[in-house]
Amino acid sequence: MAHIVITGANRGIGLEMARQFAARGDTVTALCRSASPALRDLGARIIDDVDVTADDLSALTDALGDGLIDVLINNAGLLGFEHLGDLNLASIRQQFEVNALGPLKITHALLGNLREGSKVGLVTSRMGSLADNTSGGQYGYRMSKAALNMAGVSLAHDLKRKGIAVVLLHPGFVRTEMTRGNGNVEPDEAAKGLIARIDALTLETTGTFWHADGQQLPW
Repeated sequence: MAHIVITGANRGIGLEMARQFAARGDTVTALCRSASPALRDLGARIIDDVDVTADDLSALTDALGDGLIDVLINNAGLLGFEHLGDLNLASIRQQFEVNALGPLKITHALLGNLREGSKVGLVTSRMGSLADNTSGGQYGYRMSKAALNMAGVSLAHDLKRKGIAVVLLHPGFVRTEMTRGNGNVEPDEAAKGLIARIDALTLETTGTFWHADGQQLPW
């Protein structure tokens, strides 16, 4: 039985991953700003009032204490819809704070809880791939996820020496509140694929970028 810690676990993909990990017998700690009724119904341990953009995460580290984490999943994210005619720089900056800096801050804060054999998952997007950008637009999301991808590769190099593997994960275009209900994949299917990619992760494959369906993605 593994200890799984998931950010943004109150809804969408994060909630569904929490549900599926708990269903197979893992211990789940759900991190979120505000717990939803659906999350509370899971019976997982909840640490709320967690803002991934905060500079001070001491309340989180105090709550976790010295408990070991087998899998840390940085799932919390923010999606904006900027285009060239309306860049909305405030929205772009906020997406950088949540999507790029947030996972780095959380991982740094919880380094003391990771051990040899632990894994770190970063829920990113193929929209952060330079090679896969064929349509433009959505500047904040694309740029922040590209920055997250770079952070993930650096984390993979830095943590490999500690025996900790890192994987970058694209869930697909998932029907959630964040996508305004649009998409071609349901959260349960996306979560199942993400969990499979995390299960398959080894130190030999650390730092790689995967679609939930099993495709390795280009940078």
